Amino acid sequence: MKNENIKKISISTFILLSIFLLDRISKILILDILEETGRVDIYINSILNFYLVWNKGIGFGLLSSDQDFFYNVVTVLIVLINFVIIYLLFKEKGIKYYFLLVILGGSLGNLFDRIYYRAVPDFFDLNYNGYHWFIFNVADIFITIGIILLILAELISYKKVNE
Repeated sequence: MKNENIKKISISTFILLSIFLLDRISKILILDILEETGRVDIYINSILNFYLVWNKGIGFGLLSSDQDFFYNVVTVLIVLINFVIIYLLFKEKGIKYYFLLVILGGSLGNLFDRIYYRAVPDFFDLNYNGYHWFIFNVADIFITIGIILLILAELISYKKVNE
């Protein structure tokens, strides 16, 4: 039992650190480009570009505001949500545990930026025929994937229970 706990803690730490570091490295690279050139506006192809925006809202720029009070309230809410995810990690034992870790890893990456920079650097710009999706970052990708997988896992377990 002790070895299982050590293994689970090791894997969990590896997942969290990997996601956090991938996010940090990607943001550092983008911010290095900003420092060298004064802007980040890189055309990759007709679908993907790198364009730096500073997001003071939540994922994908939602709930953005320049007001400090609103920014601080959103930051406190994000911290509370992270504590809820940590609580759920202690309760969850199945595959959903790892999906929660993926969400938490991305959330911690963005939370770091909110505290350190007072905004989150977003830079992936997806578009098609001039229609642009929200600009996002690596942490947002992990949060989104984790949420989608968590929803799918819930739907599958709900369907199994109700068969």
